[in-house]
Amino acid sequence: MRKLPPLSLYIHIPWCVQKCPYCDFNSHALKGEVPHDDYVAHLLADLDADLHLVGGRSVGTIFIGGGTPSLLSSEAMQNLLDGVRARLPVDADAEITMEANPGTVEADRFSGYQRAGVNRISIGVQSFDAQKLERLGRIHGPEEAKRAAHLATGLNLRSFNLDLMHGLPDQTLEEALDDLRQAIALNPPHLSWYQLTIEPNTMYASRPPKLPDDDALWDIFEQGDRLLTAAGYQQYETSAYAKPGYQCQHNLNYWRFGDYLGIGCGSHGKLTQPDGQILRTVKTKHPRGYMQGRYMDKQHPVETAELPFEFFMNRFRLLEAAPREEFGLYTGLNESVIRAPLDEAIAKEYLVETDTHWQITSKGKLFLNSLLELFLTE
Repeated sequence: MRKLPPLSLYIHIPWCVQKCPYCDFNSHALKGEVPHDDYVAHLLADLDADLHLVGGRSVGTIFIGGGTPSLLSSEAMQNLLDGVRARLPVDADAEITMEANPGTVEADRFSGYQRAGVNRISIGVQSFDAQKLERLGRIHGPEEAKRAAHLATGLNLRSFNLDLMHGLPDQTLEEALDDLRQAIALNPPHLSWYQLTIEPNTMYASRPPKLPDDDALWDIFEQGDRLLTAAGYQQYETSAYAKPGYQCQHNLNYWRFGDYLGIGCGSHGKLTQPDGQILRTVKTKHPRGYMQGRYMDKQHPVETAELPFEFFMNRFRLLEAAPREEFGLYTGLNESVIRAPLDEAIAKEYLVETDTHWQITSKGKLFLNSLLELFLTE
């Protein structure tokens, strides 16, 4: 028995003030003014072109990412979200998140975003160390980051997140923990705390900085995890921590193999069709081509043989137990097709199985790639 999973909407705003040396996201340094109205018109036309793929289903979460979405005017954000609501049913209690850089956070503008429907802000702090921020190419300083967090608190939003990185160039254990202590002191309901990695096609890839070694990284993670746990945060995903009840619902849907429609430059989508076929979509990456009305870059069905790997690649990012019935509901496959890799994962102590759930173990978390490789087809 197949079931259509919950649906989310991702909207990509591609511009930044400047490109950070570690960033491999689809972001483009701004030359001139943001084309607020034109880009919103293209986003809504992109959405119109994809409506047939979602069949009138309602949207439970919206995530506006980038780039720097907070470069978009509050009026443009109002037009965008009004346009979305005119085209798609949006749940009354939908979580609507927008990413923001502290350097572009202004009180008046954020009140406008809130009026437009944004009820959750994700603030890209990365560090509270001025020198580290400069090396990361960030345009804000520590005080702006704290001001943005205080502003988010004062707006009485549904929630807000601070993005924080560790394993920075030449970062010591104490520096990493100090960043974490300062973030915790701001009392965000949600903290994304992730390790800096060198990605291909970035400035850091061509001129790699000196990063902490594996032993130092493990010490940072172990002691940082203890700090966060003691402060009342629960790790629920590889690099996400939240106070109870404040997990990011958009990310939960993503990792639970839910569906998501992607609009905007370079956005990705995963959409289950009524016949059970799962489509992957990728939108045109560069703003120039996108704003000429060429929205869809690639669209392809997920092959049946790839479904087990795709399902578990998402599901095992979460630390919660995975309901066994969802494998069949969301892939249309019988559990018998994955019995052999499941048994191997259980024998290697990567997984524990009950009558109703699979639970990834501490060992499974450490050897996640090895666990996932068991579900790859030749």
